[in-house]
Order: sequence, then structure tokens, then C-alpha cells
Amino acid sequence: MVAVIQKLPLRKRLWALVEGFDGPLAFVVFLLACAGLTVMYSSGYDHGTRFVDHGRNMLIAGFIMFVVAQIPPQKLMSLAVPIYTLGVLLLLAVALFGITKKGARRWVNVGVVIQPSEILKIAMPLMLAWWFQKREGQLRPLDFAVAGGLLLVPVGLIMKQPDLGTALLVLAAGLSVIFFAGLKWRWIVPPVLLGLVGVGVLVVMESSWCADGVDWRVLHEYQRQRICTLLDPARDPLGKGFHIIQGMIAIGSGGLWGKGFMQGTQTHLEFIPERTTDFIFAALGEEFGLAGNLLLITGFFFMVYRGLVIAAQAPTLFTRLLAASVTMIFFTYAFVNMGMVSGILPVVGVPLPFISYGGTAMVTLGLGLGILMSIAKSKQLVQT
Repeated sequence: MVAVIQKLPLRKRLWALVEGFDGPLAFVVFLLACAGLTVMYSSGYDHGTRFVDHGRNMLIAGFIMFVVAQIPPQKLMSLAVPIYTLGVLLLLAVALFGITKKGARRWVNVGVVIQPSEILKIAMPLMLAWWFQKREGQLRPLDFAVAGGLLLVPVGLIMKQPDLGTALLVLAAGLSVIFFAGLKWRWIVPPVLLGLVGVGVLVVMESSWCADGVDWRVLHEYQRQRICTLLDPARDPLGKGFHIIQGMIAIGSGGLWGKGFMQGTQTHLEFIPERTTDFIFAALGEEFGLAGNLLLITGFFFMVYRGLVIAAQAPTLFTRLLAASVTMIFFTYAFVNMGMVSGILPVVGVPLPFISYGGTAMVTLGLGLGILMSIAKSKQLVQT
């Protein structure tokens, strides 16, 4: 047996490592990565080493994806409880003796400085998928209540830091698992309607509720300012509304076909303050226009579609729920970023997948892609 293995050509041994990967998903991610490098070169070529670092981060994410893809879903399932527990304990450590930067306590020193909330982006769907797998065939309302508790504990700790953007991503990942596990529509519709009514009341009462000195109590002052700025960016055009206004100007000035590669004036004259991170979508829209934006959106839609196809074809409840929730993380990243840059959502500091600069977010994306590839491989093994 040993002799036979040694005689296998290197090509076949390497092929065994990638066999079962979802080809269409890998291809669209490659195209998005190329788009990210192109836009990053234009918006960040004069911004230190952003372009080179962005390429390095992509290579790291690709390596992580490749390694995680080799882990069978059964092994991922066994890691769910330990990773979730570790993540929550680290969040408690942040609350007790975390490191504060720019008014936010989000980091903790465990030999190296880490941001534990990032762990929960993957740990949360892992944990809830594990929980519903254990309850398969005997789900009761109490099981959904327990799942809600498992979700609200880390979300509450993350919001306390405060970090609304990460809390939103963790919440979306957890809610998607609960929804795909079979949450009944009669439990979904009332809070959705209540939220819509709340948004309507907020729009009507904007002039009085957003007046100076008004305390919303349930939100931090900076979070209140972000919502009020969304409703009326012109109330502080050179301050809190500057990002949104300049982002919309950049997107609008791009027109149908854009101003051309490296020709964006809003971008290169630095009217867009975060042009390589949160607001890179505005830089893309200015230089490549509506056509470029639509191509990018199409790429994200296809990536989400392939992720849901992998989820639908997954062999177990755990893998179906995990694949669907990881896919919805990608969707939430893209939707929230594009929405805040376009002025339809508050600015919450969520990067655009594969396009925005950011090492931590790229690691999370690599982990998510690795999980999807692992589940795709497991489907092929079951079929064979």
C-alpha cells in the first residue's frame, strides 16, 4: 500500500486536495479578487503600502480557505461548542479588562492583541447549526428560544464595546441559522412589521428626535448621530455628514461608464476620507460608473447563489444550516457596505468583501469560503 501511494504522480496528489471544490464559486471569488486589486491600486497606490498589503491579505485568505476546506464538516461540528465558548469568554475578558482605542473597548491582550468579536462571525453560525443538528426531528418553540439566547449573549457583549457593525454581522449570521432551521412565519412577521413602523415613526419625528441634546438612552450618542445623519446628511455637511455626501457625489459623478481607471477626482483629491476601506465602493462607482457597479453587484449575487446551492445540496442539517448562514454573512457584508455608501443605511464600518482593505475581515472571508468548500467536498464524497 505504501509503495502504491508513493508512485502516485504529484499532479494527482495535488488534485486530491482541491477535488470537490465548487468551481463556479471559486471562479466568481477570483473575479471579485481581481476587481478588488484593480480598485485598490487606483484608490490606494499613493496610500502607503495598501495595494501590496491588500494582495498579501488575499493570499493569506486563500491559504486559510485551502486549509479549512480540508477539514471534514464532522470535525467542524465537533469544534462548534469549544470555539463559541472561547469566543464568549474572550468577549467577557474584553468587558472586564479590554484595551480601549478611540473610545471603544474591543481588544484584549492574550500574548497578542486580538479582537474577539471577529471570532463570533464564524463561531455563531457553527454553534447554532450544531444546536439545531442535535435537536433535528424534535424541534420545539423552546429550542428556538435557547438558540435566541445563545445569539443574544455575544451580540449584547459586542454592542456594549460598542461595535454596532460587527454586532450586526453576528446577529445576521445567527438569525439566518434560526430562519433556515424552520422558524415559523407567524413569529417572523410581527417583529418585522414593528421594525417598519419604528422606521416610519423615526422618519416622521426626525426633526425633534434628532435635535441637539436629545438622549435616546438605548443607543450611544455616536450611534444616534449616525442615524440622524442618515436621515439628513446636510444637517452637518462638513462633519458627520461629510462621508455620506462625498460618497454619493462620487457615485453620481461616475455616470453610466465612469470617469476611467485612476481618473476619479473625488477619490484622488481625497474628498472620500476612507477611500480604501469602508467607502471604496464610492471610488469604484466614480471610476467605473453604473456599469462597473452593476457588474460587481452581479458578482456578489452569483456568489450568494452558489453558496445557497451548496447549502441546498449539503448532506446533513448541520452542513445545510452552516453553508446557508455563511453565505448570508457574505450577503450582509456586501449589502450593508453598499447601502451605507449609497446613503440608504447608517455608516457602521462594514467592509466590502474582497474589495475593501482589511486583514481581519479578509481572514473571516477566507474561513467562510473554506467552510463552503469543505461542505461542497463532503457532498461529493456522499454521492460517491
